[in-house]
Amino acid sequence: MTETPAPIYLDHHATTPCDPRVVEAMVPCFGEVFGNAASGQHAFGRAAAVKVETARGEVAALLGCLPSEIVFTSGATEADNLAIKGVADAYAGRGHHLVTCATEHRAVLDSCARLERRGFEVTYLGVDEDGRVDPAALEAAIRDDTVLVSLMLANNEIGVVHPIAEVSQVCRGRGVLLHCDAAQGLAYLDCRVDVLGVDLLSISGHKIYGPKGVGALYARRRGPRVRLVPRMDGGGHERGRRSGTLDVPGIVGLGRACALVADGRIAEAEDVRRLRDLLLERLKARLPDLEVHGSLVHRLPNNLNLSIPGVEATDLLERLDTVAASSGAACSSASADGSYVLKALPGSGDAVDRGSLRLGLGRFTTQSEVERAAEEIAAAAVSCRLTPKPPIADACGVTTCP
Repeated sequence: MTETPAPIYLDHHATTPCDPRVVEAMVPCFGEVFGNAASGQHAFGRAAAVKVETARGEVAALLGCLPSEIVFTSGATEADNLAIKGVADAYAGRGHHLVTCATEHRAVLDSCARLERRGFEVTYLGVDEDGRVDPAALEAAIRDDTVLVSLMLANNEIGVVHPIAEVSQVCRGRGVLLHCDAAQGLAYLDCRVDVLGVDLLSISGHKIYGPKGVGALYARRRGPRVRLVPRMDGGGHERGRRSGTLDVPGIVGLGRACALVADGRIAEAEDVRRLRDLLLERLKARLPDLEVHGSLVHRLPNNLNLSIPGVEATDLLERLDTVAASSGAACSSASADGSYVLKALPGSGDAVDRGSLRLGLGRFTTQSEVERAAEEIAAAAVSCRLTPKPPIADACGVTTCP
């Protein structure tokens, strides 16, 4: 009997597997170090607090900041909410205007939308054909009442890296705070806050081979000190910036994951870039008309986002039995609007309707997996072209994607 090939995981932008070294660091916190880190009156709480502060130091070391500038959260989504809404409320006396980008993560876009419903104004910048924001366009959008610019380091769908350091110079020159969602870029890019020039930065554990449900917000405490109105009250944890009993195992895992990134980021980035380029080369050999979305120069080393003419992304994914990937478009009977990221990208054409295939390589991806994935993706694409799925009409006669 023929053995089913092992599945290949190429969806590292959605989440990453927890590194065994991270798990090993977390295990004691489920047993002997079980105390509440806020219970400083006894040894159990103090032992947990030591673990938390060690992890805080590991996160701070990766970001090149003070440990006291790290606020632990439940993930980058909460960190984004705290940064954007917290700054907006803290600086409302100065102005009610924010600037962000049309291709931001939903955690940023929805936070901005919430503020708009409360009377704030938000400017949504477009992107160029590479998928990047033009710093000159940003400068033109900043007003006297602008209090915050929020721009991600690397896009979670097309992997394009924004010129954050240049954006920072614009913001500093205009006296505006800069927040950056670095969840996707932390594993492979230099995220030291002084190099980027950011005032606030969001990260997430599960995007860097750490546990899910934990993240952090860097909030500058010097030159200038960033004021935040907390989103959660009840106990004054994290210097009053985020109340709630600390997730000691998760925080320890986040710290260990950050330490591993600090030790191996540069070499790992080169490894995944080599494999990513090999994957693209093999796919182009079989599918010469495929389209890659966004800049290949200013891009995460592990990302490919592509469309194949004549192939619906959702149909392609259904035919990939052993390759785990994702579609860049939300194409279903509930929503046939396509990817808002691709819509914002000039020249994306009918890829918005077809959807795109997002491929994210990772720390444990092997060359043999990349070679096999290329063959399976190409074969599935050919199958889609030969026997495409017919459109589906709902009860009202509206045609939607299959």
